[in-house]
Amino acid sequence: MATSRPVGIQPASQPAPTAAVASTSATPSAPPALAPGGGVVDRRLWSDRRNVRVEGQPAPATTGLERRRGPGRRLSDFARSAEEGEMTKEQFLFLMAVEQFKKSNALTFPTWTDVLEIVRLLGYRKTMPMEIRLTSAEDWREPFDSPSNVRTSRQWERHRIAQALENSTDDETREAA
Repeated sequence: MATSRPVGIQPASQPAPTAAVASTSATPSAPPALAPGGGVVDRRLWSDRRNVRVEGQPAPATTGLERRRGPGRRLSDFARSAEEGEMTKEQFLFLMAVEQFKKSNALTFPTWTDVLEIVRLLGYRKTMPMEIRLTSAEDWREPFDSPSNVRTSRQWERHRIAQALENSTDDETREAA
């Protein structure tokens, strides 16, 4: 009767397969074959795939969007404070706007178009040149006082009516008090 054991664990009477033995070379020319019987192969034997470059291809240009930090690179105060739970007024306002949008529209995960709509409704406009390099998009600008253009005229009319009703109930509450 055969006993079951975890894959890669060999009984003491059988020697471990030689194909899975780690090499001292940092970058072997070919990966070792899988060990017979399902042995474990250490992936750390090969070079980091992110550092591999194909001959004839230029190194990718930096875009300004890289978030990986190397030695000596630190998080900006903007990112560090948010990660530690201390948000700026701008970060908190954006977070509250996203939460309100999700509640108002019964959404768990807003789309990127929804996020852009929220940003534009908060008053943000594209008035400055880009600080990042994008190869597949053209930079553009708009006047600081341009409309958001994310809502239809009917949506704006409903919004104005709701605002007026809210203001009138607030006035009546103040008069009653």
